[in-house]
Amino acid sequence: MSLTGLFLILFLVVHLIGNLQLLNDDGGMSFNVYARFMTTNPLIKTIGYGNYFFIILHAFVGLSLAIYNKGAKGQKYAVSNSNKTSWASKNMALLGTLILAFIFIHMGDFWLKMKMGQLPLISYPGIDGEMKDLYFRVSEAFKNPLLVGSYVIGMVILSFHLLHGFQSAFQTLGINHRKYTPAIKAIGVAYAILIPLGFAIIPFWYFFIK
Repeated sequence: MSLTGLFLILFLVVHLIGNLQLLNDDGGMSFNVYARFMTTNPLIKTIGYGNYFFIILHAFVGLSLAIYNKGAKGQKYAVSNSNKTSWASKNMALLGTLILAFIFIHMGDFWLKMKMGQLPLISYPGIDGEMKDLYFRVSEAFKNPLLVGSYVIGMVILSFHLLHGFQSAFQTLGINHRKYTPAIKAIGVAYAILIPLGFAIIPFWYFFIK
């Protein structure tokens, strides 16, 4: 649970860096070039398939633990030796399930359309060959207030999941020391706020400014 969680935490950073290309005022060139690289480079594609596997594994193990803990102890998922547990720590299974549903919807709206050839092709001066215009699909999607709202809600849910999951992952691995734990908690809180906020800025920017 901890190892898959930490891998996905790292993935979110990489994914956000790529998505922030959408804020460049270049007609989508940098984002489309990034998307083509991520979907055609053999190494990146292999890592991508591994990422899908870790998402499913993380969800499966998390739900299994929640069911086991509830049946054996009458408690929801929580990895803490303190009686003071947060709302997020008590509802990690629910938050994780909602995030998994968001991922499926998100991939269906963007990734699947790209894989099924439902995107127009575009070329840019100085860039070899044509590429799928994923930027067009994103910019169109984020003109829809329902999609923008669901995306932002998804990021709020992700933030709550990370608030507990980040610090819990280190604690489960035995990294729990009075000298280091406060720093890990502080980094975890910053991460749980800044990463989802970074993702949420993109649909807001397209809907209200672009």
